[in-house]
Amino acid sequence: MNEKREELMDEITRDVVVIGAGAAGLTAANDLRKAGLSVAVLEARDRVGGRLWTDVIDGAMLELGGQWVSPDQTALIDTVADLGLETYSRYREGDSVYVGPDGVAKRFTGEMFPVAPETERVIDEITARLDAMVAEIDPDRPWAHPKAAEWDKISWDAWLREQTDDDEAVRNLAFATGSAMLTKPTHTFSLLQSLLMASSAGSYSHLVDADFILDKRVTGGLQQVPELLAERLGDDVFLNQPVRRLIWGAETTTPERAADTATGRRVDDLRALTARVEAAKSSSAGVTAIADGITVRARFAVLALAPVLYSRISFEPPLPRLQHQMHQHISMGFVIKVHAVYETPFWRDKGLSGTAFSPYELSHEAYDNTNHGDERGTLVGFVSDQNADDLFRLSAEERKEKILESLSHYYGPEAKNPIVYYESDWGTEEWTRGAYAASFDMGGLHRYGADLREPVGPIHLACSDMAGAGYQHVDGAIRQGHRAADEILDRARG
Repeated sequence: MNEKREELMDEITRDVVVIGAGAAGLTAANDLRKAGLSVAVLEARDRVGGRLWTDVIDGAMLELGGQWVSPDQTALIDTVADLGLETYSRYREGDSVYVGPDGVAKRFTGEMFPVAPETERVIDEITARLDAMVAEIDPDRPWAHPKAAEWDKISWDAWLREQTDDDEAVRNLAFATGSAMLTKPTHTFSLLQSLLMASSAGSYSHLVDADFILDKRVTGGLQQVPELLAERLGDDVFLNQPVRRLIWGAETTTPERAADTATGRRVDDLRALTARVEAAKSSSAGVTAIADGITVRARFAVLALAPVLYSRISFEPPLPRLQHQMHQHISMGFVIKVHAVYETPFWRDKGLSGTAFSPYELSHEAYDNTNHGDERGTLVGFVSDQNADDLFRLSAEERKEKILESLSHYYGPEAKNPIVYYESDWGTEEWTRGAYAASFDMGGLHRYGADLREPVGPIHLACSDMAGAGYQHVDGAIRQGHRAADEILDRARG
């Protein structure tokens, strides 16, 4: 990687320019390089990895972004193995903790929360119903299901409340795809979007099973995946290079006209621009990516960043109207990932696994996140959607106090006194703008999903936000990187 290559070189030519050095972009770049194409990867940040970020905070190694590997994530598992990395299992020995509407912490083992028998029956019945629905969904084409339009018109919360009037059952069923994954209030996204989230993990039951979905971690941190992928590309990865303009299709100039009415000129200009967009779709002129210190001319481009960031790039000509409309219906969720490090994993002495849940707590879930071989103990907790918004209206000290108070409801008063405390706030990240990923608003998935991954002329798209299998996960990013590279290779060979 070369952080200062722009001082030596203002303009380069490559077969493909990849915009974004996360797992998707670096996977695509490596595939293309292996196939014999030349690449340049432009990254806005001063590091690679995107939403994967491992750092040392006050002497503690913390995974500030994505970190887990589940058994179904075969693309990620294969990449981890190819890079020579090792994994270890999340600690899960002992009892889990559940806090119900009465505020009382209850210990339990197994998958079912310690709720009333009738509530347990309702949860089981609706879970079975959801598993049957998810089994009919192709995660890569959820909009193709015969009931996709119907399921995209009703919110996740409304559908659940149609199934039962048991509020505790609804809250426990809802939070797996709401607070825990899409990190949005459950009334703001559709049943179809929720089914996609579950389908991407294989079933709704998989998604609610922490022992499945949060199975293993990479020794030394998951950011090593993009870091090692970037190492293979060497000086063809350029950091601190946010792309400001992307010219696609033939460069043209607006012809001079004789004096005319202002309205007439505007109409003519609009017609000319529309024609240029249409011509660019089939043009063989390629792309020109203009970053802060380097310009890359290429045959193809891969946009390997979240769709919510496309607006940071000035496209010339503009993207087609379909993309303009579609991207206005996609938004990021929001979650605070809380890291609390203690002298020892004190909860283990109490016979607790560290796994904790409650749809009534500020931190709706928390886990033992102790690093492999570390004598200290680390807890990771999560605060999402409206709760996260509300917390950031408070001071940092007030926020910390409230979060640690919530953790103490699971683990006892010792949780209030960590030796290291840190909040991952991806909402303030200029090149991320939220977490974990982007999703459609009500009705958007059925309306636009089929177009989300479609190339626009020489521009190809890759990101975990547009994955089917592995949606919102590093596994999905890798799958999308492979897909985008395959698309370009098919065109380059054709």
